[in-house]
Amino acid sequence: MSKSAIVIGAGIVGLATARALAVRGYKVTVIERSSKAVGASVRNFGMVWPIGQPEGKLYERALHAKSIWKEVLAGAKCWSQEAGSLHMAYEQDELEVIRQFVEASPCRPVRYLSPAETLAQSPAVNPDRLLGALYSADEMIVDPREAIAAIPRYLTDTLGVMFIWDTAIAKVVYPAVFSGGKRWSADEIFICSGQDFETLYPEEFSGAPLTKCKLQMMRLEAQPDNWRIGPALCGGLSFIHYHGFKAAASLPGLKARYEREYAEYLRWGIHVMASQNGLGEITVGDSHEYSLTFDPFDREFINTMILDYLGTFARFKAPKVSQTWHGIYPKMTNGATEIVMKPESGVTIINGLGGNGMTLSFGLCDEVVGGTYRS
Repeated sequence: MSKSAIVIGAGIVGLATARALAVRGYKVTVIERSSKAVGASVRNFGMVWPIGQPEGKLYERALHAKSIWKEVLAGAKCWSQEAGSLHMAYEQDELEVIRQFVEASPCRPVRYLSPAETLAQSPAVNPDRLLGALYSADEMIVDPREAIAAIPRYLTDTLGVMFIWDTAIAKVVYPAVFSGGKRWSADEIFICSGQDFETLYPEEFSGAPLTKCKLQMMRLEAQPDNWRIGPALCGGLSFIHYHGFKAAASLPGLKARYEREYAEYLRWGIHVMASQNGLGEITVGDSHEYSLTFDPFDREFINTMILDYLGTFARFKAPKVSQTWHGIYPKMTNGATEIVMKPESGVTIINGLGGNGMTLSFGLCDEVVGGTYRS
């Protein structure tokens, strides 16, 4: 007789956990408090982003996650593009970081591009004062709104996963979970509740090195005549945001310059990227504010700063902003990339992936369920 499992939360971590369990023969039930996932899992760039991960375990986890993404997206009949990424350089210290990163990354599909080669990769790159770019072939773009909505149907149709929507689990007493007068039980329970991490096992979470991050993002209208930007596009501030670039020895010097010249950007955690979905719309962002409670209102000046910096490295045919929003996700405060806790026998908490949820969740959850996870 197969084992049973309950997964609480239908965001990307919950979906990745449900898949990992189902492919191993578990009878899986996913319970989600809303009628669909509406949190950070649908409020992001849709970037599967191995280049942001340092060499070793996390980079390999990102590649494993990408392989699972491709399998799942094919089954769910969702759009994706292995677009790669471009990080542009307009100053010599940015160019030096690119050259050092390429030299330090012989196992990655990365290379330096001249200005002409960069413009050949993307018609959207701003050519003014362009010195070159870092090109990486690893990165893949999905449409998070489409994918997170479609994956539950795929998991149900192909792996028999059951989804229960509009049901908030208020208590866990192993082997059961409770919502009002309703009760479900299973051999194993996985809590993947994202930013709502205070609700269940509050004592464990209060002692964990967790905070929350609010980010502001925008979507530009669909570009005319099927005009495509090619790879995901990044400005220099992204070099100091992602740990993967610490392989470049001169990165501290670049960061010091940014601290002088872009102090207000760094105050709000702004680095700027752009990705294009299958409909031709372009997602741009973002900012990072850290707290446990946030002002519910977005700051227009942050969006203006993002768009101003975007203009230094990218130009689009149709730059009109069609949507703005903010997302909130849990973030580790101790430098870790996730938290995996077992508050009691039979119960596992997976949380704290920060901005790496789309990139790492499928790989991480496969490791946790498969017994190969090492913190």
